[in-house]
Amino acid sequence: MKKTTVFLLAGGLTAVSACKSTQTENTATGMNTETTTEATATAEAQLNYPETKKVDHTDDYFGTKVADPYRWLETHNEEVDQWVEAQNKVTFNYLDGIEFRDQIKDRLTKIWNYERYGAPFEEGGKYYFYKNNGLQNQSVLYVQNTLESEPKVFLDPNKFSTDGTVALTALAFDKDAKYVAYGTSSGGSDWNTYEVMEVATGKKLDDKVEWVKFSGPSWYKDGFFYSRYDAPTEGNKLANKNEYHKVYYHKIGTPQSQDQLVYEDKTKPLRNFYGQTTDDERFLILNVSEGASGANALYYRDLKDPKSAIKPIIDNFESEYNVVDNIGDKLLVRTNKNAPRYRLVLIDPKKPQEQNWKVVVPQNENVMNNVSFVGGRIIASYMKDAASEVVVFDTNGKQLNKVELPSIGTVGGFGGEKDDKETFFTFTSFTYPPTIYRYDVPNNKVTLFRKTEVDIDTEAFETKQVFYTSKDGTKVPMFIVHKKGLELNGNNPTYLYAYGGFNISLTPSFSIANMLWLENGGVYAMPNLRGGGEYGEDWHKAGMTPNKQNVFDDFIAAAEYLIANKYTSSEKLAVGGGSNGGLLVGAFMTQRPELAKVALPAVGVMDMLRFHKFTIGWAWVPEYGSSDDEAQFKNLYTFSPLHNIKEGVKYPATMVKTADHDDRVVPAHSFKFISELQDKGAPGNPYLIRIDVRAGHGAGKPTSLVIQEWADTWAFMYKNMGVNPYAKQQP
Repeated sequence: MKKTTVFLLAGGLTAVSACKSTQTENTATGMNTETTTEATATAEAQLNYPETKKVDHTDDYFGTKVADPYRWLETHNEEVDQWVEAQNKVTFNYLDGIEFRDQIKDRLTKIWNYERYGAPFEEGGKYYFYKNNGLQNQSVLYVQNTLESEPKVFLDPNKFSTDGTVALTALAFDKDAKYVAYGTSSGGSDWNTYEVMEVATGKKLDDKVEWVKFSGPSWYKDGFFYSRYDAPTEGNKLANKNEYHKVYYHKIGTPQSQDQLVYEDKTKPLRNFYGQTTDDERFLILNVSEGASGANALYYRDLKDPKSAIKPIIDNFESEYNVVDNIGDKLLVRTNKNAPRYRLVLIDPKKPQEQNWKVVVPQNENVMNNVSFVGGRIIASYMKDAASEVVVFDTNGKQLNKVELPSIGTVGGFGGEKDDKETFFTFTSFTYPPTIYRYDVPNNKVTLFRKTEVDIDTEAFETKQVFYTSKDGTKVPMFIVHKKGLELNGNNPTYLYAYGGFNISLTPSFSIANMLWLENGGVYAMPNLRGGGEYGEDWHKAGMTPNKQNVFDDFIAAAEYLIANKYTSSEKLAVGGGSNGGLLVGAFMTQRPELAKVALPAVGVMDMLRFHKFTIGWAWVPEYGSSDDEAQFKNLYTFSPLHNIKEGVKYPATMVKTADHDDRVVPAHSFKFISELQDKGAPGNPYLIRIDVRAGHGAGKPTSLVIQEWADTWAFMYKNMGVNPYAKQQP
């Protein structure tokens, strides 16, 4: 397909040399523990939370009365802003009092300061790549004439704003690489603005396209297709329900008011349309969705005939269809139709019935999670127990070879066009920093292109994969990472992180933030819960409504496994997750509050009865269900974190994390949840909320804010586990 880089994804909710810390002398576990004093515990129990007003509001769901006393926190007004300020004051006063927090931030800043590169890609005979010098808020796009020539800055997002909160979100070159269209977003919002730059001169044109969401610019001749919503009402652009997505064509040099409406459906307000052109600009493909769980319809227009209309290829939402590219007048499509682990088929859009499909690469025992068509070869990436394998086929589906990978981990890349002879990919794992390789397509030759150097002895750690048993007997895989020689004494601080939803797979990847945890003797555990895509659509459906409880059971069983096998104890266990993973943590802590010491739900979906009423929340109904349906309401009510907080229960030490500009999962979810928790939770542990301002769901967040957030997160975890990672060893 036409190469378009989109950094803000519409799908799910959608989250680091041989240096030993000189500030501590490591024990066998690398951690020095100290018992939290009674005085400290009492002080924490007496945290002076802001008084949160309650209103008399009750909803009736099929005869069940449900109080919603914090409904007023769903709006954006001065009163809510004052509440946010008051909550942040309590939280940051608490964090400021953690004596080793600054040491954590200093160490994070030091190890974060390493050069990070993206894989190069070719446009118009030149190579482009992203690079971050280390602590730059946003990565910079560079250009070079050859892979050996001196690179020059092409586009620097750090100049978009003074505080680094305006991010580059999309990038697409036209066919001749004369122009580039790029998207920006402010404060982490999903709303995008597209602008156009002349490649040769760097001159920005007057073109400006606004109110774009869940789209990417896709070029055709002297303009590009894109999708947008109507401008939202003033004052509610971060909360308004997103309806009536439309596809437009923007011609370079004209105002947006003259853009041609290409497609809309006035009868289906909750459909999204994502338009892309094939490499040769022969076809316009519309991916049509009614939810964020993967299934989509597929429409097309044959651009060879300017009078042709947009027609359906697939006009239902039973399966997933992803067009890789076209081969002549047929489309190469990756699909899970009658193949839950995906297969590759060739579809004639004029004869789209399944009996006319040609199977190019059939389904096998592993999940085909990505396909590219480069240099006349089909390059398919597979997941085997959540780790990558890459297989190369010819256009008839004959297996030619496998791409050699350095170890167990995750690959990304292999982008390019049909006639490219080379492509690049990035390989990473938990303790393997992202490393870029060059792949010679005709000769199946892999060479190291660029290695990442970090200030951490990555050889000091080991990764293992275990399979544990969930509540219903299902075997679930989990990666566990820790220092070599770790003593299984039941006393190791452990961070359990997961997601479990929207067909999204968690695979081994490098996190410089996690390396601080690991170098101080912590254990990092990542289970691949049902609801994800690690084993295909069947695994996904096993964690969708009405089966969502399976996901929470899998997470609970992971915690029980770590405790039973003496990696840790309940007093040294923290659980974390973001977005759908925030829901996961909320359900975990309300169902099994005694099982973990610390809970870190981030930008989570906490009000399962009203999530579909804000922004793009309606798209999650296929995944969760809807409170508008009686049976689904009853299911949602059983696990909705907001509605399952009980009076007088001692919950884990909790720091909810959200952002005031999050228009994916609106912050009201977190606002209402923490209000209920502070009101009902028994004293003994802190119940705090950390609210970023000028930030959103996570994408595009400046490096400085990311480092500060991680410093606060680790400090909160250590403090509530009774651990000082920088305490001097006692004799």
